[in-house]
Amino acid sequence: MLNLPASPKRHLIIFTRYPEPGKTKTRLIPALGNFGAVNLQRKMTEHTISQVQELQKAIAISMEVRFAGGNSQLMQNWLGLDLVYQSQGEGDLGSRMARSLFDAFQSGAEKAIIIGTDCPGVNAQILTTAFEKLQTFDLVLGPAIDGGYYLIGLRQPIPELFINIEWGTAQVFQKTVDIAQKLNLSHTNLSPLADVDRPEDLPIWEQTLAGQMEN
Repeated sequence: MLNLPASPKRHLIIFTRYPEPGKTKTRLIPALGNFGAVNLQRKMTEHTISQVQELQKAIAISMEVRFAGGNSQLMQNWLGLDLVYQSQGEGDLGSRMARSLFDAFQSGAEKAIIIGTDCPGVNAQILTTAFEKLQTFDLVLGPAIDGGYYLIGLRQPIPELFINIEWGTAQVFQKTVDIAQKLNLSHTNLSPLADVDRPEDLPIWEQTLAGQMEN
């Protein structure tokens, strides 16, 4: 069987941060310390990438890592030379996400999805479902239990979805849905999942690790 190159028609963007002490997972520093928080950021990013690589065994997608902090060399030293790295650039989270989607569609993508690395429940099956739903819907969202979202998927750039939103608040998901309805976009939601942002969220990550060991 021929190994076909990954299709840029389906493009996945992973948003992450280069793990620097004091700048990474800051809300977890009181529980884990600077280096514990860095280590968690490292492991969660590596876990997310491993899930995407599982997905790539099943369907043809292209993938890139959009990073904040550090630089391309540091990212390559950490995660290897096989991945595509791009800086998130300036602006708030919304403008950075809108820019990355615009770039993806400019490069020929027909379906583009952004995920972060804070949600260990994101796996190859959920990502497959998200791409499938983009066959039918303009917008796919993965609601996070804290009121944000862990995944957004689109079939074209819609910058309005990323404007006038207070990122990091419990209203992000609902505000995005409200904007989509005003724009008459068809949209669907994936299963809600939990982020790991605060000390009380750490058992979610520990359960993920326990599940991996059982497999």
